[in-house]
Amino acid sequence: MELKKLSISLVVVLVLVLVLQILSAVDFDPYRILGVSRTSSQADIKKAYKKLAREWHPDKNKDPGAEDKFIQISKAYEILSNEEKRSNFDRYGDVGENQGYPQQQQHRQFHHFHESFYFDESFFHFPFNSERRDSSDEKYLLHFSHYVNEIVPDSFKKPYLIKITSDWCFSCIHIEPVWKEVVQELEVLGVGIGVVHAGYERRLAHHLGAHSTPSILGLINGKIAFFHNAVIRENLRQFVESLLPGNLIEKITDKNYVRFLSNWKKENKPHVLLFDHMPVVPLLYKLTAFAYRDYLSFGYVYVGLRGTEELSRQYNINVYTPTMMIFKEHVDKPADVIQAREMKKQLIDDFLSQNKFLLAARLTNQKLFHELCPVKKSHRQRKYCVVLLTGEGDKFARTYEAFVAFALANTKDTVRFVHIYNDRQRDFAHALLMDDEKYWGKSAVAILERRNNVGRVVYKILEDAWKGSEEDNFMLLDLLAQLRTDPGLLSSDTVLPDLNDELAPVFFLRWLYSAIEYVSDVWDSVFHNNWREMMPLLSLIFSALFILFGTVIVQAFSDSSDERDSPLPQKEEPNEKNEKNDTAFSKENRIPKKGFVEVTELTDVTYTSNLVRLRPGHMNVVLILSNPTKTSLLQKFALEVYTFTGSSCLHFSFLSLDKHREWLEYLLEFAQDAAPIPNQYDKHFLERDYTGYVLALNGHKKYFCLFKPHRSGDEGGTMGSCEDYDPLLHTGEARGKSSCSPGSKQVKNKLSKLSLWMERLLEGSLQRFYIPSWPALD
Repeated sequence: MELKKLSISLVVVLVLVLVLQILSAVDFDPYRILGVSRTSSQADIKKAYKKLAREWHPDKNKDPGAEDKFIQISKAYEILSNEEKRSNFDRYGDVGENQGYPQQQQHRQFHHFHESFYFDESFFHFPFNSERRDSSDEKYLLHFSHYVNEIVPDSFKKPYLIKITSDWCFSCIHIEPVWKEVVQELEVLGVGIGVVHAGYERRLAHHLGAHSTPSILGLINGKIAFFHNAVIRENLRQFVESLLPGNLIEKITDKNYVRFLSNWKKENKPHVLLFDHMPVVPLLYKLTAFAYRDYLSFGYVYVGLRGTEELSRQYNINVYTPTMMIFKEHVDKPADVIQAREMKKQLIDDFLSQNKFLLAARLTNQKLFHELCPVKKSHRQRKYCVVLLTGEGDKFARTYEAFVAFALANTKDTVRFVHIYNDRQRDFAHALLMDDEKYWGKSAVAILERRNNVGRVVYKILEDAWKGSEEDNFMLLDLLAQLRTDPGLLSSDTVLPDLNDELAPVFFLRWLYSAIEYVSDVWDSVFHNNWREMMPLLSLIFSALFILFGTVIVQAFSDSSDERDSPLPQKEEPNEKNEKNDTAFSKENRIPKKGFVEVTELTDVTYTSNLVRLRPGHMNVVLILSNPTKTSLLQKFALEVYTFTGSSCLHFSFLSLDKHREWLEYLLEFAQDAAPIPNQYDKHFLERDYTGYVLALNGHKKYFCLFKPHRSGDEGGTMGSCEDYDPLLHTGEARGKSSCSPGSKQVKNKLSKLSLWMERLLEGSLQRFYIPSWPALD
């Protein structure tokens, strides 16, 4: 009797589940959502999807229901773009995750359930769609453009914890309570949170390497690390801590605090000490040290540890309250102090942001110069820099200390005090002092104001060398007082060169750090079974080993006795070297081999051979043009690239914008700096002028470099008059046409800087934009 009741209950449950799935399928009609008929072709469906996606994309449409509408459009296109899923919907109205499973497999799952009463997770598909999705995840949802343009740059200041989820994911519900608890705890500490819906952000999920849901990963310094342990609060917290570098904070005791604080001169940074009674460094402090690592050095003092009594007594520390101190040029006295029973992130950020620089910081690179001496934005926002140009060593110690003392006594928002070493920044010092003999071997003080971002400044040099005397102090103080009422006092102007980066590691160390980092990433990928991402690397390694051992075996069995008896003449050696280097983009191979430039049109016929299957090491340089600008641009293009036609690894083509605009816009989506993704949804995207763009396409490695033309009013656009007719051009369509039509000069000016761009292309210094695969050229 009980068995009969149980079987009846199971049947009722099955019927309810089937009814719920049928009702959800009835409400969701992908044909109605996309506005197409059941007989529409894939081209019509794709066209309708693109039109609706642009209209309802959340980044452009501010309607409250835009996001749900966009999700429905994406889901509808996901079904109708797959022939098998579309067939299942046409026959059975099925929009669930069982689409794509053969009938035999579904029957086998049901049979397995019937025999053993085993509730397989894949059998019950609960409709956790966007309408039922947890609202707490809504504010953390990431889109591809948002991730690339904002999240990745921000990961250099704080780590991110990202969850990959989907609608039909039963396991996602199990981790939801733990995820909420961890988010509430870590977000207030400064950890970034993100959620990616794999069903509607497939491109982003694929970019992150997430091939299953749920997945949790960390992002720091633009690099991704996957979480592989059980989803519990402590494991996730430890995972975030493991993302941070291990050398952010130094443990400070009575033995090393003097050495630590005295490093301000070597590191050119203020030093921060946190006194707390916790034996382990708090995560909040580690995150703060990571965010400000470029400006400050951090130390931690555990006041409960034996060996810190002298340090606590020296600075009069209350051991029961967390205390943070900032030390600048003076080790014996802190520049600023805060005490609080609970150190909040906002309190610490406000405290550190006001003390990021020394009283008279040394200018060691251009970035620091821009921050300390910003460009004048208006008359009310004037910023003056008082620069001490001095030397190193004990000889200049007194003048430097007097300058620091003056800076300490005159701390104002409108004035910043800095210094440079003349021997390390010779060009900078020469631009201000002009090798005046009265400053040789002495210190000088200059007051300057930056006028633009390319180095132009107005300045005034103190007439006498800076000795740090009382008279020098009065003279400098008087000049600063006059500047408040008479900015014209800065009568000299010049253009300053960029500062040398004094603290940058040498090339060998940079290469070594990059190699260690790469090996670490490979090691982590291998031991965490991330085989999908490792397949290209493994394929490359095995291919290289196969070629290497194949070559060795062939040479071992070949008879080289004839070659030994008859050595090659010495005159042929240079030819052999030239043949070996023929595939390299070297400067020696730029002598043109012909009297013209072969420029072919990139069409669907030549697309495979000229790009998709282009040989390794070869690149196709493609000019984007339209019918009205075809003749003018081709002639100018041939002039600019003619000197680079000596390399057999460069091919030159042109692409018609009138025919293949959609292909070009798809490629430009991956060039975030050149064409940000949100801009493609504006109402004028079909009118955007891409003529004059040049793309260097590497078909084998799937990347491209982008040249954007200069506007007609830019400097250097003086070439391209009607007399510039190019006899070198060799194309069937453009031969014999005149370029003297109105506006041809402006059109040609778009390519005025192309030769410089080609130089950087051959040097390998251009930014590369990688794509997953080459799109079809319709």
